[in-house]
Amino acid sequence: MLLKNKNILVAVTGSIAIYKTLELIRLYIKAGASVKVIMTNEAKKFINPITFEAISQNKVLEENSESWDKNELYNHIDIGKWADIFVIAPASANTINKLSHGLADNLLTQTALAYPRVKLLCPAANTNMIKNPITQASLKMLALCNYEILQTQTKELVCKDVGDGAMAEPQEIFYATARELLKEEYWNNRKVVLSGGGTIEKIDDVRYISNFSSGKMASSLALALYFKGADVCLVSTRGHETLPNAIHTIEVQSSNEMYEYLVDSIRVAKKGKLSKTTLMDSSTPTQILKRPFLFMVAAVSDYLPTFPQEGKLKKELLGTSWELKLKQNMDILNALDKSDIVSIGFKAEMDETVAYENALKMLEKKSLDAVCLNIIKDENAFGSNSNSIELLLKNKIHSFKASKLELSLELLTCLEKEFDEYK
Repeated sequence: MLLKNKNILVAVTGSIAIYKTLELIRLYIKAGASVKVIMTNEAKKFINPITFEAISQNKVLEENSESWDKNELYNHIDIGKWADIFVIAPASANTINKLSHGLADNLLTQTALAYPRVKLLCPAANTNMIKNPITQASLKMLALCNYEILQTQTKELVCKDVGDGAMAEPQEIFYATARELLKEEYWNNRKVVLSGGGTIEKIDDVRYISNFSSGKMASSLALALYFKGADVCLVSTRGHETLPNAIHTIEVQSSNEMYEYLVDSIRVAKKGKLSKTTLMDSSTPTQILKRPFLFMVAAVSDYLPTFPQEGKLKKELLGTSWELKLKQNMDILNALDKSDIVSIGFKAEMDETVAYENALKMLEKKSLDAVCLNIIKDENAFGSNSNSIELLLKNKIHSFKASKLELSLELLTCLEKEFDEYK
């Protein structure tokens, strides 16, 4: 119930992409939100209002249903007061150009003009219409006027042209909506680097050594950080395929590759730790120190082949038995420069009798700010959607048990309290 108690106003215009909005509303409702819909007359040519009423379980606001009755208050002013966010999906080129000029000639544009908070705009039009200099100028103007604009897609359009102009996918719009509704000042624009998945160490060109880490925990944490407003960079081997496009994901394989990209990502994060932020009680942008975070969630191979081979080793040449020579891998977490960055390590253990002792040793020896201890059991085995974690700090322990996304959100709330703004 990620969006429980959130009110989302969705406006649809005359575009064939309107069919995607039905799926978008389903995602909102599944996440616990309440949804109301505004339809233009052109939109009704594509889908009957009753379809949106059935899926949203609320009456559609359109020219024939607007009411100023004090007992109903279903109009372009009051519906905006009800909404926590206003999503226009799809937004046709016609509507985009109207909005940028402040026109208010239908219920949608009237509501947009009266709505003071963030409006999420999801363009959908033929490539030439989107790329027209007038439409491009309108989009630039709207970006300065409290509109968040989602990038269109390049694909085959309904007109059979192949080009830019297709509306963003419902899942992407859902992610962007959740971010606007859930972001918090502490994490907003804070640089965060994560590692995820099990590393892949080459034996030859068709074989490798790896482990059972699915990458789901790192991806859930990256998604939770994105929702909270962080500037996220995830260096991962697997499990990141369904994350929002806005999360900077670097796909790697070997531990050496992971190390090199982590070094670069941490360096960039440290450079960008000062961000301009408008404080709640001031209209003047102020430079606030936001120390970056590092979450080392990846399961890095302890050993790797001493002599990785090119091509494929033939079993006829290897014989009936084969001794694979391994060497100890570098300790990535220990080797990284963790100065001026809050560093959180993850440790998986199976033996409860030594788990806490090993985690505390990791906390001290690797100069970490905290360790997330994961004692592997049947209910939270590798690849599962739930997890159980003990957050070990230098003088206290916090326990979490939930789905990996819910756990990630709770973990971030806890870390926010433990590490103040200027640490």
